[in-house]
Amino acid sequence: MKKALKLLLIAGTFIVLPLVMTAQVPPHPNGGGGPGSGDIPVGGGAPIDGGLSVMLLLGAAYGSQKIYRIKK
Repeated sequence: MKKALKLLLIAGTFIVLPLVMTAQVPPHPNGGGGPGSGDIPVGGGAPIDGGLSVMLLLGAAYGSQKIYRIKK
């Protein structure tokens, strides 16, 4: 009975908690202006390729290390 009550309490917490918690609305990228009025694009100014190329390089290095160890 204690185990079922504990499980019900945990499940209830996970169901109710997202309904109670709220996040702040992020600011508009152009400081509140229209889509063409600022110097920052609407999608933001973060480059996509920086992290992707690092992850590809690390994956290639890890794969080549595994192949080297298998052949050794």
